[in-house]
Amino acid sequence: MVQRKKSDVRDAILQAAFELFSAQGYSSTTLPQIARQAGISTANVYVYFSSKLDVLFTLYAPWLRERMDKLERTLSRIRDPQQRLQRLLLVLWRDLPRESNGFANNVMQAVSTSNGDGDYSPELREFFQGRVAGWVADCLQVSPREATMIASVLLMAFDGFAMNVRLVHGVACDPRMAELMAKHLLEGRPRA
Repeated sequence: MVQRKKSDVRDAILQAAFELFSAQGYSSTTLPQIARQAGISTANVYVYFSSKLDVLFTLYAPWLRERMDKLERTLSRIRDPQQRLQRLLLVLWRDLPRESNGFANNVMQAVSTSNGDGDYSPELREFFQGRVAGWVADCLQVSPREATMIASVLLMAFDGFAMNVRLVHGVACDPRMAELMAKHLLEGRPRA
């Protein structure tokens, strides 16, 4: 007998997973824990999601897209390229890694512990990189190719800051660091 999917069950799974991932991290959260908190069986989770990674990305995609849209609105109000770039770096390296109890760290844990069996899709990373590359191109007045390369480096740093947010003595970005990086990126850009 085929089980019919119900949106309230799916929502309960996602809510339970978000709470558990936020509280204890991806690596320490199991599908049986998610199922128990959602009030369903572990087997029932698989009716809705193919894996724990699928659950995480189902949560993370709208979470990240919402924050990128908010950042877009913020950056559009800042006219000075250096201040705009500083704000971009602060959001990427300080605000996003800290938000929702370090929720972005869950993706770092998931990707670093995956066995590369094809369960990971690069779609969300490509979206994230594309948005950041657009803002970089606007601030630095560089080609799309150069903006994409710079965005790649900025996102690698984002990954590091997202991992460090959970460390007691981890490295954190502050306004001075963002100002210094923005200044050097602007000074190093090609002159027209």
